[in-house]
Amino acid sequence: MPRMRFCTQVATFSALLLLLGGCAAFAPRPQPLAPQAQAGVDHAESLYRSGDFHGAASAYLALANTHPEVRDRALLGAAASDRSQGRFGQAAALLQQVDRQRLDPNDDARYRVLSAEVALHRDQPATALQWLEHLPSTLPAGIERHALDVEARAQLSSDNRLAAARALVQRLPLLAPAAVPAEQQRIIAILAGMGKTQLTPLSGSLADADPVKPFVQQALAQSGAGMPQVLPQLNQPVGTLDAGAPAPLGYVMPARVAVLLPATGPVAVAGAAVRDGFFTAYFHTPSGQQPRPSVRVYDTGGTPDGALAAYRQAVTDGATLVVGPLGRAGVGAVFSQPSLPVPVLALNHPQGDASAPIGSAEFALLPEAEGAQLAAHMVQQGLHAAIVFREDSPTATRTFNAFKAQFTSLGGQIANDIVLPKNAVDFEPQVQAVLAGSGSDTGIVALLRPLQARLLLPQLKLARSTLPVLATSMVYAGTPNSVADGDLDGVQFCDEPWLYDAQAGLPDPVTMASLLQTASGPAARLFAFGMDAYNLVPYLGWMRTHPGSYLPGATGQLTMDASGEVLREPIWLQFHGGIARPAAASLQDVPPAPATSTGP
Repeated sequence: MPRMRFCTQVATFSALLLLLGGCAAFAPRPQPLAPQAQAGVDHAESLYRSGDFHGAASAYLALANTHPEVRDRALLGAAASDRSQGRFGQAAALLQQVDRQRLDPNDDARYRVLSAEVALHRDQPATALQWLEHLPSTLPAGIERHALDVEARAQLSSDNRLAAARALVQRLPLLAPAAVPAEQQRIIAILAGMGKTQLTPLSGSLADADPVKPFVQQALAQSGAGMPQVLPQLNQPVGTLDAGAPAPLGYVMPARVAVLLPATGPVAVAGAAVRDGFFTAYFHTPSGQQPRPSVRVYDTGGTPDGALAAYRQAVTDGATLVVGPLGRAGVGAVFSQPSLPVPVLALNHPQGDASAPIGSAEFALLPEAEGAQLAAHMVQQGLHAAIVFREDSPTATRTFNAFKAQFTSLGGQIANDIVLPKNAVDFEPQVQAVLAGSGSDTGIVALLRPLQARLLLPQLKLARSTLPVLATSMVYAGTPNSVADGDLDGVQFCDEPWLYDAQAGLPDPVTMASLLQTASGPAARLFAFGMDAYNLVPYLGWMRTHPGSYLPGATGQLTMDASGEVLREPIWLQFHGGIARPAAASLQDVPPAPATSTGP
């Protein structure tokens, strides 16, 4: 996008201070609005600011129909509200009704940015960039922030990674401090996609004062290795109450929700656990407190074709939000459609590096996320070298690759990486070899399921290891077993808080396990995932437009990044007397116990 030129003329009509970037307000007019019109403006603005985009769209449309003097700006407000809900078709139809000759320069800039995002949603990045040409050089921060984000995504869709990175670097000063680290990682990831062969000459050609150069150098340093994860940056919980507000801040429940899950096929058991968790959360909310949506479940059969058919049927049936599908291939099939007339909260990440389409989101229990959290936790504890014992499985491999990328990006070193054979029981030679010469800043990482972990830990103790042992949720079967897990005493690991009754405001896990088979054992994690899927629904729009806002969920603290991915921060636990208990203090404050620990 060329540098923006600003036309310094005084607006003669009221302008919405922020439709595309945060809040909405009308600028001063030479003549005040009639009291009834001003009341309508104030009401629409209030709904938009609170995150009730559906209500704001209705209020703006009512304003446009009853007060011709603000019709075009009100239509623009309604279009922006629809955009915030992911309803790009409706936003485009409203934009066609706007008379741009009646817009002041700032409103016209907002119109063009919104039109650019509609074009990008239709997979027309060149058209999007045309809309962004010749914007004023000085704009309100919210509009400029939104324009640069749309430009970056359009450039990335055009495979111009350097231009995309430049737009995001220019955007950094406009972000809240809590959102900057994640955005910096996003820039590095975009540049790293260019590969070493392109980054090397580019790094040499950029001037030292070029603000993009430090990011190019970081991307070059990480080229050839896995990229570190964007870790959650938590700011304020969703659902806070303003005095006199009828609903929690940002709470907007869609009217009709379609849930796409496998009721038949090879993964029907997993689908049942997610479904039961979803409806447990649905009925846990008192009907008189907040409105419940109409919910209909569609069987995907666990296949990509079934997921596509279920999505299209849900659209035909009038769904206003689709939750699912569950399988990665199914998510990829739904996301790859030319357009999504109804936004989606996918319950997995598609294969490859594809992001959620604009207006939609994705939520997944990925082993990579726990691997990255484990790496950050170790560094926070002052552990900068890792001895890794891992099982021979795809899950362990994915977890390790993410752990390694995150750990090395934070200055850590992999001292040893030992893959334990599936049927082996004697690990003494490997243990003795890796422990020799280990320093005080070394930690042992056990990416193992319970059976192998129960074999490894006693052998570490026999070798008189005092090194702390850390793991992910792989190490816990999900059901308390103090006898078998006594060998795991001292191991600290990350997992979902609901399993340990460590998150207030949720159904009691013991009670649910007694009522539903899917709420206990290994299925309990998917049950918690289903609860979070429902509880995320009314806050998707708010979290998308408020970086750092988070939902205290059953699977962890949940927030959303710029690409629409829901990020999860789990809790940390430790085995004492064969029972996994939440750590007594925060992730940062509690050092892991050594392998010789025998509990309290």
